[in-house]
Amino acid sequence: MSTETVPTKSEGGLADLKKMFGAGTSSLRQFGILASLIAIILVFQIWTGGTTLSSQNLINVVSQQSYILILAIGMVMVIIMGHIDLSVGSVAAFVGIIVAKSMSEWNVPWPFAIAIGLVVGVLVGAWQGFWVAYVGVPAFIVTLAGMLIFRGANQAIGQSTTTPVPPEFSFIGSGYLPELPIAVNFNVLTMLLGLIGVGWIVYNEWRLRRQQARIGTPSAPIWVSALKVIVLSGAILWAAWLFATGRPGTSFPISGVILLVLVVVYSFVTNSTVFGRHIYAVGGNRMAAALSGVKDRRVDFFVMMNMSVLAAVAGMIYVGRATASGPQDGNGWELDAIAAVFIGGAAVSGGIGTVIGSIIGGLVMAFLNNGLQLVGAGADTVSITKGLVLLLAVAVDVMSKRRGGPSIIGLLTRRRDKATEFPTSVPAVIPTSGTNESSQPADLPKG
Repeated sequence: MSTETVPTKSEGGLADLKKMFGAGTSSLRQFGILASLIAIILVFQIWTGGTTLSSQNLINVVSQQSYILILAIGMVMVIIMGHIDLSVGSVAAFVGIIVAKSMSEWNVPWPFAIAIGLVVGVLVGAWQGFWVAYVGVPAFIVTLAGMLIFRGANQAIGQSTTTPVPPEFSFIGSGYLPELPIAVNFNVLTMLLGLIGVGWIVYNEWRLRRQQARIGTPSAPIWVSALKVIVLSGAILWAAWLFATGRPGTSFPISGVILLVLVVVYSFVTNSTVFGRHIYAVGGNRMAAALSGVKDRRVDFFVMMNMSVLAAVAGMIYVGRATASGPQDGNGWELDAIAAVFIGGAAVSGGIGTVIGSIIGGLVMAFLNNGLQLVGAGADTVSITKGLVLLLAVAVDVMSKRRGGPSIIGLLTRRRDKATEFPTSVPAVIPTSGTNESSQPADLPKG
C-alpha cells in the first residue's frame, strides 16, 4: 500500500524537498543508503587527509571494484526472484581461463576470445537455469554445485597455473579512456562522459514530470526539480573532473565505462520492460504471477542465464586487469556481490531491489574496504567491519517489519508510480510488502 501523504501547509518547503527524489511518495529515510555512502566517504576523506577523494584513489576504486559491481547487477535480479547464486565467482574464473587459453595457446584473436567467453557464459547459465526452472532444484543447491564444478573445471583446464593474456586484451580491465590531440590539461573523453551523465539527469527529470502531468500525479514544484538537477549534475561533473585530471596516462577506466553501460541497460530492463516487471511480479508473489499469465519458469531460466553471462563479463575484466588467469580467481566474489545487493536495499524474501541501489551498496563496501586499507587497518579488521555492516543493513529492515512499521528496505526501493510499473492485466502480482508469499505449488502448470 502506498504511504503517500497529503502535505499540510505547516510542512511547506520541507514537503516539497521530500519530493526531490521521490515525487511525493518518499520520506527522508529513503536516502539512508546514499547518506551512508556519503558519510563513509567524508569520514575517510578527513581521516586520510584528503586521499580518499584524490584522483588516483577514485580511479583505483573503480578499477578494483568494477567486476564486483557488474556481478551485483545480475545478482539483484536473482535475489528479486527469491533465488541466490553462489557460483558466480567460479563461473567467472572458468570463463577467464578458457578465454586466456584461447588467446595464449590456441592463437584466437582477442575479439573472438571475448565472444567465446560470452558464449561459455550463456551455456553455463542455460545449464544452471534448466535445473532451477524446469527440474525444480533450488537455486541455492544448483549454484552450490556449480561453484564446485566450475572451480574444479578452472583448475583442470589451467592445471592450477596462471595463464597470461596479451596486452590488447588487458585493455578492457586496465585501460583508460584515451587522450585526444587537444591541448588541454584534462581528459576530454572523461569530461564528455560526465556531460552525457548530466544530459541523462536532465532528460530523466523532464520525462518524469511529463509522465506525472499525463497521468495526473502531483509534481514537485519546478524549483525542486531544478535543485535536484543542479545537485546531481554538480556531483557528476566534479567526479568527472577528478577522473579527468589524474596522473598522466590515466583517466576514467574502460572497466568503469563497461559498468556504466550495463547499469543504464539493466536499469531500463528492470524498470521499463515487460520482462523486468515480470521479475518483480514473480519475486513478489509467484502464484499470483503464474495465475495472471506470467511464465515464471521462463523468467527463472533467463534470470539465471543472465547472471552467468554477467559473471563471464566480470571474469574477463578481472583477467584483463590482472593480465593473467589463475586458479584463485573469483574466490569470494559471490559473497561481495550478495552483500552489495542486500546493503543496497534488496529484501531477503524477494520481490524488492533495484540496480542503482545495488551499485550504491557495492560502493559502500568498496569505499569502506578502501578507506580501512588507507588508514592501515589489517585484513581481519576489514573483514569484521564488512560483516557487521551487512548484518546491520538486513537487521534494521527485519526489526522494522517485526515492529509493524514500514520496511526501511521497502522505502529505499519503492518505485515512484507503482500503478505504471506493471501491466493492468496483472494487478494481483504487484508486491506491496516485499515478501514472497508463497512458492510455486507442485500442481500449477508453468511456462
